[in-house]
Amino acid sequence: MKKLVLLFIIAIGLFIDANAQSVEYKVITTVESIVPMGIGRSRIVEEKSPIDAQEFTTERTDGKKSKQKLVKRKDAKVSLFAETKLLNFYSVAGINFQNIASNDALISSKINHLVEQGFELAFVTSGVESDSGKGDGKGIFITRYVFKRLK
Repeated sequence: MKKLVLLFIIAIGLFIDANAQSVEYKVITTVESIVPMGIGRSRIVEEKSPIDAQEFTTERTDGKKSKQKLVKRKDAKVSLFAETKLLNFYSVAGINFQNIASNDALISSKINHLVEQGFELAFVTSGVESDSGKGDGKGIFITRYVFKRLK
């Protein structure tokens, strides 16, 4: 009986290992302007040309020496990406809840489209650089949505 249980456990382990698949990740970023009077730019941004981070990664020796000067920032920029226009949080009269609801609908649509492609929302992170008072007139609310799917 013990041998049978052991054989069963080994078989399950081999089955799980045989079905192991690699995972693909995708990041979608929303940038929502909090600039008054609708003069900001708000977008959903999605890269369309994958890039290998290893090509832009160097290692330091003794904590000081680096070959980062050999890495050119211009080479790290992707030129193919999709932009979906969003509305700004503020209008002339202040915060615009209709714009927020509209953005929610657009973001939900984008998420639903990615789910239809087999992606699953793994996690979300956000941050804000807000208006610092009279005369500043600058600010963004940025959210990164990280999706994953099995290859």
